[in-house]
Amino acid sequence: MKLHLTDKLNFLSKLTPLRMLNALQVTGSYWYARASRKAVHWGDPLSISFEPTTSCNLRCPECPSGLRSFTRPTGMLQADLFKQTIDQLHKRLLYLIFYFQGEPYLHKQFLELVKYASDKGIYTATSTNAHFLDDDTARKTVESGLDRLIVSIDGTTQETYAAYRVGGKLDKVLEGTRQVVKWKKELKSRTPHIMFQFLVVRPNEHQISEVQALADELGVDEVVFKTAQIYDYEQGSPLIPTIDYYSRYKNNGNGSFSIKNKLLNQCWKMWHSCVITWDGLVVPCCFDKDAEYRMGDVKTQSFRQVWRSPGYNQFRKSLLQSREEIEMCRNCTEGTRVWA
Repeated sequence: MKLHLTDKLNFLSKLTPLRMLNALQVTGSYWYARASRKAVHWGDPLSISFEPTTSCNLRCPECPSGLRSFTRPTGMLQADLFKQTIDQLHKRLLYLIFYFQGEPYLHKQFLELVKYASDKGIYTATSTNAHFLDDDTARKTVESGLDRLIVSIDGTTQETYAAYRVGGKLDKVLEGTRQVVKWKKELKSRTPHIMFQFLVVRPNEHQISEVQALADELGVDEVVFKTAQIYDYEQGSPLIPTIDYYSRYKNNGNGSFSIKNKLLNQCWKMWHSCVITWDGLVVPCCFDKDAEYRMGDVKTQSFRQVWRSPGYNQFRKSLLQSREEIEMCRNCTEGTRVWA
């Protein structure tokens, strides 16, 4: 509990009068839009996801990076593009989710860019498969000011881990985690808040209690359990958990499956956040992994021009009117993390 409180207090310390005003503007416009069905927006994003790279060392079966299935180009984020965008947003931006597709630590300047955002008082978070957290990188991670480090660990044995994290080595994940915990202690740093993220699928669902014990043993601050998005779920999948609590999908009893959550004509994400790909494309949501719904390009436009563009407003309006007609929304569930 104390460690969670430390992270919450750290997050609250990032608030400034302008960021609080922006939060009120975003929240107010969202609720007004829901009530009026008009796509009004009075603020800037509270958070953004910025993609360092689409490259990945693993081949996870439900991930476009792992499957090498992108139709969009793959590549690495240019430092100048990142800095220019952060310079435009930092006064109102509260939260930087510094990952999207790919493994962030494959980007050679990743931690330098984390520090750039952190130095501007933005809460920074990333998610990693932890295969590149050697002693030096772990120390630099702590020194960068990164606020939250999410380590993907989808099994407590090599066999179970590799069933989803294809090509991965659990020993590397555990050793990388130990290194970050060690340097956090040695440097007497409150950050990063280290989280184990366990993607619950059928091959690993029996290890839920084991990963909690493993986290305690290593000194990890928190464990979260994430439900898996399955692309072809309608006829079932060997990855859908048998434990209903950890599944996004309902077994209809006739061999077919459907999404549990009702698809409502509203979405908080469209008002408070967006995603910027490694090459500067602005897309509305993390479910748009192949950047099909392109709202603009920060290489040729200012971010605010994109955020307030007629095209973006029309997209928000279409979502308020008939969300089920938007392809990426059809396999969307808002509760992607659960706590046991």
